[in-house]
Amino acid sequence: MQVTGAMTSRMAGAGPREPDGSRAKRLTRRAATWLLSSLLASMVMPRSALCAAAEGGAGTEPPHFGTYGLDLAGGDPSTRPGDDFFRLVNGSWVDRTPIPADRARYGVDDMLARTAEEQVRELLERGGPGSDPATQATGAKLAAFYASFLDASRVEALDHAPLGAELDRLRSASSREELAALMGQVNDGFFNSIFGIDILPDAKAPDRYAVTLSQSGLGLPDRDYYLAAPFAEKKAAYGAYLAGLLGMVGWREPQVAAGAVLDFESRVAEASWTRTEDRDSERTYNPMTVAELQGAAPFPWRGYLKAAGLAGIDRVVVMESTALPRIAALFAGTPIDVLKAWQAAHLADSAAPYLSRRFGDAEFAFRKKTLSGVSDAPPRWRRAVDAANSLLGEAVGRVYVARHFDARAKAETDALAALCKVAFKHRIERNEWMSAETKAHALTKLERLRTEIAYPSRWRSYDALSVRRDDLAANVRAAMSFEWQRKVARLALKVDRFEWTMTPQTVDAYNDPVLNAVFFPAAMLQPPFFDASADPAVNFGAIGALIGHEMTHGFDDDGRKYDEAGALSNWWTLGDAQEFGRRAALLSRQYDAFEPFPGMHVNGDLTLGEDIADLGGALIALDAYHLSLQGKPAPVIDALTGDQRFFMSYAQSWRDKVTEDEARRRLVSDVHAPEKYRVNGVVRNIDAWYEAFGVKPGDTLYLAPEDRVHIW
Repeated sequence: MQVTGAMTSRMAGAGPREPDGSRAKRLTRRAATWLLSSLLASMVMPRSALCAAAEGGAGTEPPHFGTYGLDLAGGDPSTRPGDDFFRLVNGSWVDRTPIPADRARYGVDDMLARTAEEQVRELLERGGPGSDPATQATGAKLAAFYASFLDASRVEALDHAPLGAELDRLRSASSREELAALMGQVNDGFFNSIFGIDILPDAKAPDRYAVTLSQSGLGLPDRDYYLAAPFAEKKAAYGAYLAGLLGMVGWREPQVAAGAVLDFESRVAEASWTRTEDRDSERTYNPMTVAELQGAAPFPWRGYLKAAGLAGIDRVVVMESTALPRIAALFAGTPIDVLKAWQAAHLADSAAPYLSRRFGDAEFAFRKKTLSGVSDAPPRWRRAVDAANSLLGEAVGRVYVARHFDARAKAETDALAALCKVAFKHRIERNEWMSAETKAHALTKLERLRTEIAYPSRWRSYDALSVRRDDLAANVRAAMSFEWQRKVARLALKVDRFEWTMTPQTVDAYNDPVLNAVFFPAAMLQPPFFDASADPAVNFGAIGALIGHEMTHGFDDDGRKYDEAGALSNWWTLGDAQEFGRRAALLSRQYDAFEPFPGMHVNGDLTLGEDIADLGGALIALDAYHLSLQGKPAPVIDALTGDQRFFMSYAQSWRDKVTEDEARRRLVSDVHAPEKYRVNGVVRNIDAWYEAFGVKPGDTLYLAPEDRVHIW
């Protein structure tokens, strides 16, 4: 996931992922015996070492798989390892497990997120734990926010009245300058903007913050939804949704206005960069003065920045250098009434989750049902939890950690991460295609890479935030404004290199290249990713591969452009950079060949950073597992060798099901490949996998040794 610039995470999409909870029955002695005979047979056929998975089933408890971490009942014994390794390990689970009606996806990450969600619900209902005044005060504030969300009768009675002041200001606006000023308040409430604005560490001066400007203004998930024929029905449904919103807020001639808004957004989409273009940190770093910006992209920038609280700023970093001028020209050439209708529709869309039921139902019907294939709306308490996590995330995290996190997991994950770092160091040292000069820089960068585990070392203070139990919309505005003012205030400060942009209760992890640091939230450090009682091969195949994945992001096709201090700079020799690009292009073409739907392929250039990180992460974790054995042979468990258990754990960690609509959305809008290919696309490039499962020429996933991609 692209978070800020080149910042990348393991997971797809934005926000916390929801979970299920299944535990496989223990493998019977009879099944284990049959598994051994199947494994021996596989050396000739080859066939699956997971054949015993035909027996047993999944329960509904939290995901603690088997006696040592593998859900052997979840595989498909009829699948050959070299034909579809994802299905070999996960096929039975995929066949028998429905996607919950209120979700677009379901997998092991969702299992963990559901547990975290229930835990957050309990603490929001109860308030702060223990005797610590800080967590007590924070908990009380969170309880008030949660109560305001659950007060459905008051929200219903207000209907769209909470938008009254914004709508009045919008209706009275008579100039583009006034509309630009409303857009400048995009981070302070429900107003929207055709330009994104943020305050982030400066990629070429990583000790200071910079104001960044980017393309925005689209209500559909990606520009392709406006421009590509396969999404024509979704685009039409979006037009109907816009008309409905405009009608609900009393906008004049809502059908006509919605058509004009959709046409305007379609032109913005044509002007916008693709997500693949947006992945390039060098192309998206374009510093300029406000005067230079005004000359390049004429727009009421001074009024826009003043409304954002940035009146004294004279330097910005523009991301999409050619798109912003084109979008600014569209703003200048579009009738004011259309721009006002656009703002009204997006104002209602942004606020819909916090307004009366008719707004919430319309937003769900389009954004979840139509776009992602979700059939049932989530209960109100779940929406309240999501809102608290989104708007008050670190406040929630502080209470969550105090109540639910086991400190032992932090210490043990620290040790595992340290071993992964050693393994990565050895891989760089053994790298045959990289020159000594570039290799020295890479080793220095790795040495300075910081690993953050579980939660921040310093918590944000929410003392200045006021929360009421009886005004949900006001609370949402207050939380958004509070966060934006925090960002504005830090412009005068040095970059906080220990700040987290992900909350402890999030099931995910990420790499921040400007901080040269990797982050692993507390909620991720649980089975099946990490379990102190699990077989080490299983832990390394899951959490170890995740740690290696995030470490490798600092050396993927975009992360490699940042040096050991986190500065965007060229520390590669020309020859090494060219060779890296050649190898990366081979991997990209491999993923281009994957075709989840007829005529709809994975975009290997879009997913390249994640694909490199997946491959590097698995290799690093496998080496770290071997180092952990300290020269001793790995035990054989259930007739499975250590390497077999490692690869099966890796495949199990990507267990996931997605609705077709959601899968199609992600293919054009997500920098991550579908989970099936995050397994099959990785293992086919690892020599040890071929040896572990007897994969031979003729198998579907087989690649000749010279065609396997080796980068890190």
